[in-house]
Amino acid sequence: MGADRLVVEVHVQPRAGRAGIAGRHGGAVKVRVQAPPTDGRANAETAAVLAAALGVGARDVVLVHGASSRWKRFAVAGDGAVLAARLEAVVAAAEDRRADRA
Repeated sequence: MGADRLVVEVHVQPRAGRAGIAGRHGGAVKVRVQAPPTDGRANAETAAVLAAALGVGARDVVLVHGASSRWKRFAVAGDGAVLAARLEAVVAAAEDRRADRA
């Protein structure tokens, strides 16, 4: 994590019923997207979900590794510490929702 960006390890679940942050999958953030994994559509939706969750613009989220894999790495431009805190809050909320349903 740099001072001017946050690198996020992501596990993507394409063709999900609804899009959003779903908690953790191993050491990665699990992101569900409705788009199929073709023509970069799931990658684009994953970037959009991350941008919305972190409160940054879509162009601030860049795929840096894993274009054709479920395991991806995104770089998010901005204050790394602030972004990490936002991400942890979003992930914790998703895990709380999942625990409430169980």
